[in-house]
Amino acid sequence: MSRLLLIAASAAALAGAAHAVEPDEVMADPALEARAHALSREMRCVVCQNQSIDDSDAALAKDMRIILRERIAAGDTDEEAEGFLVARYGSFVQLKPPLRPDTLALWFGPLVVLVAGGIGAAIYMRGRAPGKAAPLSAGEEAELADLMETDRSSSDRAG
Repeated sequence: MSRLLLIAASAAALAGAAHAVEPDEVMADPALEARAHALSREMRCVVCQNQSIDDSDAALAKDMRIILRERIAAGDTDEEAEGFLVARYGSFVQLKPPLRPDTLALWFGPLVVLVAGGIGAAIYMRGRAPGKAAPLSAGEEAELADLMETDRSSSDRAG
């Protein structure tokens, strides 16, 4: 049994992210391929959304990988190649978009929603918090006295 656990643990430790880059996409120059690989790990698949184009099997991710490699082969710098994809697909395509006026919602939107939800929950809970009860009106006091007298008289008869 321990041998089986050891094998399973070893397999889990050695299992890495499955890269979707196909052999026909790999560049002949290892230095250029390394640049392309590093850049494709930083770009988001717009179909899968939370996967890099390097990890995605989607057809659009493959197209994005090919475009990225074509730009690098054409002599673009990393910034130019990334900028080409950003110009084409928007800042959302970057897994780590830079802090700019047009990406403020990406960076601070979740925080704003969290704070607004907290304020809303606090206001809701404050409205539900037990506080002082409003005083009874004269009619309500008379009705309460009648109910209590009825309850006393019924318990006296039972006992």
